[in-house]
Amino acid sequence: MVDFSNFILEHEHDDTSRLLLSKDRWPDIDISLAVNTIESRKKIRTKLPSWYVCPGLIFPRKLSAEQCSSEETAMLKASIAYRLLTLAGSQESGDPEETKESRGSKPKPLIADVTGGLGADDWAFCKAGFRVHYNEMDPALCEAAEANFRTLGCTDITISNRMVTPDDTPDTILSMTGGRRPDMIFADPARRDSAGKKVFLLEDCSPDILQLKDMLLETSPLLMVKLSPMADITMVRTRLGDRCREIHIIASKGECRELLAVLQRDWAGSTEYYAWEGPSDPFVSTSEEKENAKARIYDPQTSLYHPQTRLYEPQARRLSEDRTDIMSESRLLFEPGKALLKAGAFDLIAQREELTKLSRSTHLYLIENSPTGMASLQRLLHLGKLFCIAAVYPLSKAGIREAAATYGRTDVTARNIPMTSEELKARLDKEARNRKGAGLQGKSGTSRQEESPAASAAEGFHIFGVKCGDGRQAENMLIVAYPYNTSL
Repeated sequence: MVDFSNFILEHEHDDTSRLLLSKDRWPDIDISLAVNTIESRKKIRTKLPSWYVCPGLIFPRKLSAEQCSSEETAMLKASIAYRLLTLAGSQESGDPEETKESRGSKPKPLIADVTGGLGADDWAFCKAGFRVHYNEMDPALCEAAEANFRTLGCTDITISNRMVTPDDTPDTILSMTGGRRPDMIFADPARRDSAGKKVFLLEDCSPDILQLKDMLLETSPLLMVKLSPMADITMVRTRLGDRCREIHIIASKGECRELLAVLQRDWAGSTEYYAWEGPSDPFVSTSEEKENAKARIYDPQTSLYHPQTRLYEPQARRLSEDRTDIMSESRLLFEPGKALLKAGAFDLIAQREELTKLSRSTHLYLIENSPTGMASLQRLLHLGKLFCIAAVYPLSKAGIREAAATYGRTDVTARNIPMTSEELKARLDKEARNRKGAGLQGKSGTSRQEESPAASAAEGFHIFGVKCGDGRQAENMLIVAYPYNTSL
């Protein structure tokens, strides 16, 4: 008899369509399940590495592997739950004599997942020390989850197989959890319609959390809901109502991956927005803070910018000794990550970290590169990208020609200017090819490595085409920058 896990390892690189056609060769193996498992393992190889190294896991639905949380985001949800349940529970006990040992004698908090799916989030909750109840309406996923949790060593997870509907009552949930009220309910509604098309409106997801939330909050004091990363956070807050305690925007590898909402039964405070650019400390804000924040806007009249001169050259800095050199090599450029941008804290980040915003609608910022600013730099490194400014040119034919001649083909970003990133890159690349073919250099007659030793140690240049300043004084510029390196 062929062992299923050995079969998976032996055939994981095979053509799965050929395996299906040859299923009669392995009468002891469920080839359809094996094929789904092989293809699902390809999807989770980097997404859920702790699962991938267990060939004994089974995956009856490829879509569930595609849609499941990554290991990183699942662990992050578990850490949020830990803060909400474990730490908050200790603080709210009000017993100054309570010790770690006495807390340890209490039952573990129970999280009930009413839309189990593959079970990655429940696995993370279990590893964080919670009891978990997994509920899923698909019998095949339920059967797989029970076997997989056992293989993964998750002993504090119970299983049920039913659909949660708006007609259900708290007693329905209690019947699934063996009569114990959950300390938190987790829901991840399916974000595809009956035709398989992706949806992001709350009422289009299944189950409809808007119809379920009151019943779920009657059952448990806390409700955590995973939503589409495409959903508008203002709309989400409005639709979920005043009991929405927190909204978490989770980004990873340069993309917004998840949107989480936490509702609390008795919440009466402001909603807090958490922008996560990875597992490090998030940027936390409220709507009131964002609305009242004031950002300092870049003023071209205080700059040493000169159309014919790159700012790191000594003669550029000597142009005017009595004016602030706001865009020089002593300044860094900060590009917010996707979570921070989606959080809408455009002015608040500038106010808190004393940044200068390039213009009202250009969400790029200048920061002082000095010993006094190091704490801010460390925080910003967790919230986006930092660049050292190498040069500034006017956004004109001459400026594009000179930037292309000096820096060649680079990564390009257009912000708040009358052309897209693709259009600007095409113009720069065309000029770079033309100048290279003609054997020409920039106006300084030197190469980019000779001009900026620090830049030559960086991985590469990035050209930002941006609007700087507001009103009549606004200018469109090309800012050439390279990644900030803490070792330089």
